[in-house]
Amino acid sequence: MSEYRIAVIPGDGTGPEMIREGLKVLDAVEQRFGLRTERITHDIGTGRYAQTGEVLPDSVLEDLRGVDVIYKGPVGARHPGDEVPPGVLERGLILRIRFELDQYINLRPVKLYPGVPSPIVGKGPTDVDFVVVRENTEGMYAGAGGFFKKDSPYEVALQTGVNTRKGVERCLRYAFELARSRKNRLTLVHKTNVLTYAGDLWERAFHSVGEEYPDVQCDYAHVDAWCVWAVQTPERFDVVVTDNLFGDIITDLAAALQGGMGVAASGNINPEGVSMFEQIGGTAPDFAGRDEINPMAAIGALQMMLAHLGELDAAFGVERAMAETFPRLKGMGAGEMGYSTSEVGDMVAASISD
Repeated sequence: MSEYRIAVIPGDGTGPEMIREGLKVLDAVEQRFGLRTERITHDIGTGRYAQTGEVLPDSVLEDLRGVDVIYKGPVGARHPGDEVPPGVLERGLILRIRFELDQYINLRPVKLYPGVPSPIVGKGPTDVDFVVVRENTEGMYAGAGGFFKKDSPYEVALQTGVNTRKGVERCLRYAFELARSRKNRLTLVHKTNVLTYAGDLWERAFHSVGEEYPDVQCDYAHVDAWCVWAVQTPERFDVVVTDNLFGDIITDLAAALQGGMGVAASGNINPEGVSMFEQIGGTAPDFAGRDEINPMAAIGALQMMLAHLGELDAAFGVERAMAETFPRLKGMGAGEMGYSTSEVGDMVAASISD
């Protein structure tokens, strides 16, 4: 019987409600598929910051290094009006975990399930089924930059993108391997006609690494053109690889294609270390405590976590249960499902147990 140590970060706002349902599904998985988990909960986010001024204590970070995976809810405002200053949690918690644990891949499956409405008229589940591989530790989010003469009429603000050959190549190689396991199609998304330094590095590395994968069909798209094509013809894409900033933007567009933030999950992956799984939406503080938030994105993150751990039968069981539950929901947004958050979790768990 497999056993795993899981760090659980419930988060803020509606995060604890979503994570609660994900853990309910995990309970059903343990019963059905015979695996065991030890769960270590860490209360970090807006609440801890408000009480102690701490964002991510070194002791918590050290504990995260020793688990098998991290299961995380959104962090930010718990309730309207208690927002943390911009950048405090983003840089001090979310990005610090990614950087310190070297989670250099952000993995975003984009899949439209039967019964989930999509804003693209005439497109269905067979058309929307691709994966975005986003570089997760470099680019514009590396934190390089600064101010000169701040708060004066002559103020200058610099934000510098950092792209290393090592960082770009390892991201590309991960994407090529993933493409090889799917349909052997890989699209690089960047803006090489304007970002002539960073874009040039990505493009040269793309072709260089691609020589190791002659069976993978390679393509390129400017990021603005990709946004058009993803809406018009999403079926043309299978695996998409891009840098940190562009990946952050296009995966929100991709979430809309698959039915919205309520169904979009992601993984922050270190293939050789500790990875973290979460929904891509925010805390939705207006709905906190109302049992109305859609937990399917958090359940989808759980499904990704199980697949990452190699528990493929369990991962398939969760995905099948999600596919059976989606058509029963009236809508995907908070308060639109026709069921409470806990009832949706019950349905997925019951489907696994059947």
